[in-house]
Amino acid sequence: MLTVTNEQIQLKMQKRNFHRLLLSLCTSRRLRAFKRWMKSEGIECSDTLEFTDCPEQEISVRALCDLKEGDVVAKIPKAACLTIKTSGAREMIESAGLDGPLGLSVALMYEKSLGQDSPWAGYLQLLRRQECLPLVWTLRELDSLLCGTELHKIDEYHGFGMVPLADLFNHKTGAEDVHFTSVCSNQEYDNDADSDNSDNNKLSKISVQDKKALGAASNGENSYIHSDSEYSSSFGDDPMMLQMIMVREVKSGVEVFNTYGSLGNAALLHRYGFTEPNNPFDIVNIDLELVLKWGFSLFSNRYCRAKLSLWRRLDFSGCVSENSEYFEISSDGEPQRELLTLLYIMLLPEDACHKLDINICTADKVGECIGMMLSEKHNIKWDGSSEISKELLLTEKVCNALLALADIRESCYGSKTIDEDMEALKRCCMKERKLYHSLVLRISERKILEKLRTFATIGAQTFQTAKKTFTRKIFKRRKVT
Repeated sequence: MLTVTNEQIQLKMQKRNFHRLLLSLCTSRRLRAFKRWMKSEGIECSDTLEFTDCPEQEISVRALCDLKEGDVVAKIPKAACLTIKTSGAREMIESAGLDGPLGLSVALMYEKSLGQDSPWAGYLQLLRRQECLPLVWTLRELDSLLCGTELHKIDEYHGFGMVPLADLFNHKTGAEDVHFTSVCSNQEYDNDADSDNSDNNKLSKISVQDKKALGAASNGENSYIHSDSEYSSSFGDDPMMLQMIMVREVKSGVEVFNTYGSLGNAALLHRYGFTEPNNPFDIVNIDLELVLKWGFSLFSNRYCRAKLSLWRRLDFSGCVSENSEYFEISSDGEPQRELLTLLYIMLLPEDACHKLDINICTADKVGECIGMMLSEKHNIKWDGSSEISKELLLTEKVCNALLALADIRESCYGSKTIDEDMEALKRCCMKERKLYHSLVLRISERKILEKLRTFATIGAQTFQTAKKTFTRKIFKRRKVT
């Protein structure tokens, strides 16, 4: 039997501690180099912020004192941002007709190739040599790790500029502390009484009018420079500064978060190389082709195509991306109304379909035909101005169809069950980034399918209850008569 002495254990611990010390010294050195570079480029960063650089984790930003809403914690000249126009490779990139993410990628590669001669050397040395983006995974990794997920067929990603300092703030979905925005470089700000005592801690305070506008903007998608937003056009020649402004209070010692937008895990992994557990913006898509596959298992090809044509004549359609049409299942498991309507029409008896077909030919507004039919069937008033209630579409057959579609979509993930994926995630460590984030994505999507099954089951039970109630009313009416 192999035995390990106390001396060997101590030696191993000493080596590990020495390795950590070296890493700590290296990370501290690169942060100091980055701060010197920021100063040389005119980037102003509030003394209230602290950068932490753990060897095994990402760089994060923490508050050294309490931060208030409206505090401007950073100012970044646009000239310090790495874009196609500011890169030394601008002429080459533009002459090749490259733009958007591809052009920015070429600019980044060119600047990194210059090493210390690049104007962004102090910034680029903070970046990983390679991000965990599925775009650069091997086909084998894509097929084995992302099978069945919304990323298994990868399309274009978006991004137009890299902003030093701003991209050190970690992302938090729907709960950002700081907002990224653009203002004129000579804009003046109203300082309140508190700012007189904290000039060294806060760069400035925004005016009341700006604060109102900022509050309205922060309710939507944050205009982080990597996203498609109005601020992605701010890299022009106009005299503008980029700013990081607090949109909520943060206590001392707490990490300060930015957001890259209201994105689900598929988009986060695709664009930025990470995921978030329990992401409220996760979705699962069910392709129209998958719905037709279910239909072909029950009806003839001609029957399904005819019902699909009738659905389209009623002015319905799914979401469209490139050559694909699909339906979204939200994070709470609720399907799109358009999917429920398609299933409802595909399961209608022929006489009801014929009547609906006639109504289309005579109706002033085609989109109201299905609503009128449902209102007559359920004996309710409907003025045509509101959307069709999903509950009216949830017949027992439609709910069973949803259960079948959930199973078909689930089969796309392969033979492993969601429980096996969850066990694999427990055993996985953050160092195995590709495996970890692909498991988080798979599990989050499969949980949505579980919620879809719950939605369908409850819908079927509700329909049965309503049906029994309606039957009892009819029976009592006949008995009285």
